[in-house]
Amino acid sequence: MKRRNLGLLLLGGLLSSSVWADMSLNLTKGVTEVSRDVYDLHMLVLYICTAIGVVVFGAMFWSMVFHRKSKGFKPATFHESTKVEILWTAIPVVILIAMAVPATTTLIDMENNDDADITIQVTGSQWKWHYKYFDQDLEFYSVLSTPRDQYENQDGTSAEKGENYLLEVDRPLVIPTNKKVRFVITSDDVIHAWWVPAFAVKQDANPGFINEAWTKVDDPGVYRGQCAELCGKDHGFMPIVVEVKSEADYAIWLDEQKALKANAKAAEAASLNASVPLEELMQLGETTYTAYCAACHQVSGQGLPPAFPALKGSAVATTGPASEHIDIVFNGKAGTGMQGYGKQLSLKEIAAVVTYERNAWGNNTGDAVQAADVQAASGSAGASVTETVKQAVEDVKEQVTEVIADIVPAEDLSKVYSQDELMTMGEEVYMTACAACHQASGEGMAPVFPGLKGSAIATGDVAVHLDMVLNGSKKNPAMAAFASQLTKTQIAAVVTYERNAWGNNTGDLVQPADVAASAK
Repeated sequence: MKRRNLGLLLLGGLLSSSVWADMSLNLTKGVTEVSRDVYDLHMLVLYICTAIGVVVFGAMFWSMVFHRKSKGFKPATFHESTKVEILWTAIPVVILIAMAVPATTTLIDMENNDDADITIQVTGSQWKWHYKYFDQDLEFYSVLSTPRDQYENQDGTSAEKGENYLLEVDRPLVIPTNKKVRFVITSDDVIHAWWVPAFAVKQDANPGFINEAWTKVDDPGVYRGQCAELCGKDHGFMPIVVEVKSEADYAIWLDEQKALKANAKAAEAASLNASVPLEELMQLGETTYTAYCAACHQVSGQGLPPAFPALKGSAVATTGPASEHIDIVFNGKAGTGMQGYGKQLSLKEIAAVVTYERNAWGNNTGDAVQAADVQAASGSAGASVTETVKQAVEDVKEQVTEVIADIVPAEDLSKVYSQDELMTMGEEVYMTACAACHQASGEGMAPVFPGLKGSAIATGDVAVHLDMVLNGSKKNPAMAAFASQLTKTQIAAVVTYERNAWGNNTGDLVQPADVAASAK
């Protein structure tokens, strides 16, 4: 009798909602109405599943213990009982309906973005978040601020971890309380996922697509999350921090951001006439490089070839002209993992980081790049140029483009290239535009960037292969269209190369005329 009472006591403790709710491994309630609905739905399903488990296993063990053969019990011989079959069909259906009704209601609420008070565009990129407020002239990048010496311990030592290790950023997203905030989520490069557990928001950020989510927070506070989709080598260093302020504090924050923006424009204009010493440029450049560049090119400047080339001793950072170096940092490089930092960094910061890259790790070019040099090399109009002048510059660019189009002869699509010519040109195009994703060896980085070595695409129908390179992939948004980035001759060469490199050896030679026909 005592054992039975003890068992009932333990069972009651197991089923106690307060016990489960307080467990550290349980789902958290969150701070929004939707997150609490999700928590309640989770607990309801957990209770139902636990009850089913107790009944089923309880009946099974009861039968095994009290109806065993050693006690003289004989098994029943009935079969094909209509009543039993109806019961074990009807009961699960009723249970599923009981779970489906609240689940459907909660899912509909989670997807209802109507009547939003604020809309914010969230753009993921390797490896940072870009926030743009639609109702305000405000946008900024949010980057991991945990010091590198806390997580880079290749030498076996590291600094003491902070309280919010790898979950802290330089600029958090700020939203007000009691306002419905709609998030429009996308990506600049690969697939990311914007996840804030306290809001019950987890939405994929897909390149070329827009996903939506929303939240409405009742209480001020700081809520943390992170990218929840494997997005590359530094996926674990892409945190999300949302600071929720009262409506009054949020209005003050907006005014502060406008003032900061005005001050930044004034400082940018002043920097165009300043001559910063090399030592000061190197100090600022090292800080900027560590925050924005070291994730790919490494603190040592050694890089991670071929996707992220080394800067130490490279032609770009040493023998090449500073103007080309500035252009790559400012505008990025098409077809590679090098993104443009013109919108992320000030002209002075870009000048400093280029100076640092051209003088660190033994490069020692002696170049001291100034903000004015960045403006001149990048084509940036700068803060001192009016909108009228900017528009005039754009008009001139359009006119020049039209003139060049008239002067430069059209691509010769009738020319027939030899296999050696196509393979040589194709390898060069592949290493520039494709190797960052599919690797120089053609092995790829599955599943986002599938291998081309021995693949069905590179050894199957040529027309399908051409269409993929020209128009991209509808199933895999990471595969961009190259019709507007490469010439038809370059596409013919790179497709030929992919179909004959790494042992594919299809023997197919694709000519520019074939690409032109496929494009039509």
